[in-house]
Amino acid sequence: MNSIEIEALGARPDMLSMLTDLLVETVAAGGSVSFMHPLAPEAATAFWERSLAAAAKGERAVLGAWDGKALIGTVTLLLDCPPNQPHRAEIAKLMTSVEHRGRGIGTRLMRAAERVAVEKGRTLLVLDTATEEGAAGLYEKLGFTLAGEIPDYALKPHGGLTGTLIYWKRIGTRVGV
Repeated sequence: MNSIEIEALGARPDMLSMLTDLLVETVAAGGSVSFMHPLAPEAATAFWERSLAAAAKGERAVLGAWDGKALIGTVTLLLDCPPNQPHRAEIAKLMTSVEHRGRGIGTRLMRAAERVAVEKGRTLLVLDTATEEGAAGLYEKLGFTLAGEIPDYALKPHGGLTGTLIYWKRIGTRVGV
């Protein structure tokens, strides 16, 4: 576990390929990350190209977990909030490769995203997760507070509706917001 490294990701061809594979695998395994199964690799690559371009402009941070040369997880921190919300950021697209789940990768990615948010002056994190088969337990373990549930919020990757749970967490130091 100590060999796992977390770092910001950039738009390199090999990186796009690894991110594409991770997203396609996550959706195939039922991960509710805004896509339907089967997810075409071209659609996954296009998503990551847009996401990494937004990261290059400072609108988000895309972090990756590495086990040697293998990308085994990712999380995105959305920073491009409306003018009246400069104090908050949103967690999105937390994914861990199927074979690495249950090893604390998600926890390490979330802690790294929180550190980046604090470095960017954010004092509030928000996120949502699927009611069914989501990561509610992980988020609660990390100190997030459940705000509520919205029923029938999205389609599950293999069909059928699921609700979403909305969470929040105060971070950093609030200074004259």
